Amino acid sequence: MAPPGSTVKIVKIYAGRGLTQRLMELGLTNGAELRILKNDVGPLLLNVRGVTIALGRGVASKILVEIV
Repeated sequence: MAPPGSTVKIVKIYAGRGLTQRLMELGLTNGAELRILKNDVGPLLLNVRGVTIALGRGVASKILVEIV
């Protein structure tokens, strides 16, 4: 639940094998830095490795991050 404009780093993903694999395919791996673009209502918009992706709240809640 980081504010928009902040940069965070992925610490761990708490999901099943299928979802973890899908997130890894999107570039969301342990240690990856994300920039939060939108964090209000609706999906979360993130910028990871130069690509903007949208994650639903349920999926985003399975990713543990720390603010950089």
